[in-house]
Amino acid sequence: MTGNLGLQAALALFPIALGGLLLVGFRVPAKHAMPAAYVAAAVVALGFWRMSAARVAAASIQGLFLTFDLLFIIFGAILLLQTLERSGGVAAIRRSFHGISDDRRVQVVIVAWLFGSFIEGAAGFGTPAAVVAPLLVALGFPAAAAVMLGMMVQSTAVTFGAVGTPVLVGISGGLGGEEFAAALASVDMTMPDYLRAVTAKVVLLHAVAGVLMPTWMIVMLTRFFGANRSWTEGLAIVPFTLLGGVAFTVPYVLFGTFLGPEFPSLLGAPVGLAIVVTIARRGWLLPADRWDFPERASWKPEWMSGLEDELADVPEGRGVSTLSAWAPYAILGGLLVLTRLPSLPVGAWLRAPALTWSDILGSGITATTTPLYLPGFILLVVVVITAFLHRMEPAALASAFRSSTRVLAGAGIVLVFTVPMVRVYINSDVNALGLLSMPLAMAEWVAGNVGSVWPFFAPMTGALGAFIAGSNTVSNLMFSAFQYGVAERLAMSTVMIVALQAVGAAAGNMIAVHNVVAASATVGLLGQEGSTLRKTILPTLYYLLVVGALGLIAVHVLGVGDPLMGG
Repeated sequence: MTGNLGLQAALALFPIALGGLLLVGFRVPAKHAMPAAYVAAAVVALGFWRMSAARVAAASIQGLFLTFDLLFIIFGAILLLQTLERSGGVAAIRRSFHGISDDRRVQVVIVAWLFGSFIEGAAGFGTPAAVVAPLLVALGFPAAAAVMLGMMVQSTAVTFGAVGTPVLVGISGGLGGEEFAAALASVDMTMPDYLRAVTAKVVLLHAVAGVLMPTWMIVMLTRFFGANRSWTEGLAIVPFTLLGGVAFTVPYVLFGTFLGPEFPSLLGAPVGLAIVVTIARRGWLLPADRWDFPERASWKPEWMSGLEDELADVPEGRGVSTLSAWAPYAILGGLLVLTRLPSLPVGAWLRAPALTWSDILGSGITATTTPLYLPGFILLVVVVITAFLHRMEPAALASAFRSSTRVLAGAGIVLVFTVPMVRVYINSDVNALGLLSMPLAMAEWVAGNVGSVWPFFAPMTGALGAFIAGSNTVSNLMFSAFQYGVAERLAMSTVMIVALQAVGAAAGNMIAVHNVVAASATVGLLGQEGSTLRKTILPTLYYLLVVGALGLIAVHVLGVGDPLMGG
């Protein structure tokens, strides 16, 4: 076992493969599949990695802390939607689109792609899907379509989500060490200099792959949720979807190149939103036909959660204006930005109240939550503001709270097993046999067997980390040092290989299990996770293949240099 890296990699893969097989292959609901995957991970950790029982338990407890964080975000997103439903805001939001376009394809580009990317830039950590999916249902989308689109949002914008956290915390924390610090010092560089160099590569890679993501969203929508099950109905609006892609990715590249990792998603998406809404209002680049879903009576049962009918019956009255209806989402975006900008003290104030369990069970593992800093708390603040703004009765707000609590229970069952499994994987680096952690064992085996074509596989390793952890940041923390080391051994640009890691980790969010559970919970669609993953694997593979090919071209054709190697 200790000398057989292939066996280690196979054993490490087994719990993930089991979960994937049950979810996607046998269509087992996540509430059954993920407990089985957790048990398999614990067995591998205890029986083969020889982790102590205390460390497995401590890793699981750490996972429960993170589960609380996720559930808090989910609850806030559900409560905001339920509040708007009862205040009349949902009906007003639906009416507001009549002035832009009733074409569902246009709504996807504006709400899912651009507004969702802005929320990603401001908050990250699965918040876009939790916000966008219920908003799309409120606009009349089937719950299954809303979840699929909410997952696809988590791609191009993700590397710079939460004001650049996957780079500023993930890559920086993953690379931080004495050897790397010495390498930087030898060429008179600092960590921020290196991160800016990585960012300049990341924005270009994302721009090439991401410019087609709005097109992917539309063709997936028309193929899986249209009356004619047609790819071509989506392609009919390609000029507009390409505009949506370019309007975001061009400012995204400029902000990343000249301002740094905090700003590509945070500022690029609002710029794109202003451009696209203006063009849509004028009807430019739009086809003559208007696309919509088939009649509600013909929708497949698996498309729906019941929330669609509930929101469809919302009365048109209550006198909430379009401006007041959209105000909660504008306030949400503004508050997220104010609390995430490192140049402002607000984030530090909110992070100060923390609940921490240090050295859990003597394992050296620490778990912390900062509830006031979580997007869930910001969402609750927005709910209170909305109640005052829309002059809601206390009874209506209490009803929204009760409904949201009921929806939350289903997600809790799944995440209580999924997130602890992730933490067992990540914390398996301390074991009686001195083995690499389970994720690193898988990556090391791949690296040792692919050689010069590693740039093609580097983003896939990043995606693996995100699939396991549901986080670009955590994937970068796990694999940045590994990717840097592989690049050094193969005499390749470390900046390019680390950039490929970051981009692949962003793409992996589209198939992260606990992300799809979180998104599904916000619209009451638990139990259909495997169906969603079977769809989102398509754009994920597209993204990884394109970026991997770009990596090969950059390293072997263009000969991209590295500041640490004098290039």
